[in-house]
Amino acid sequence: MTMEQKIIQKLEAAFQPESLNVINESHLHAGHAGDDGSGQSHFKVEISAGAFAGMATVARQRAVYKALAEEMAFIHALSIQFTDS
Repeated sequence: MTMEQKIIQKLEAAFQPESLNVINESHLHAGHAGDDGSGQSHFKVEISAGAFAGMATVARQRAVYKALAEEMAFIHALSIQFTDS
């Protein structure tokens, strides 16, 4: 299972999102700091979920990082964009 698939699986289980888009941006960072050569180190997440209703942005980010705790040991950069559902 790729890191992208793991991220999708974990976020779907944790938040039951109305929309979820996970984009592997590792190729944009090839040769830069944090690039481990795996092609699985930099990701962008676009997510909309009712579970985030009433939460401040920092609380939303913490919830995502908690859901992805195991994966974050291997991810150098994670960009998160929250969209209203």
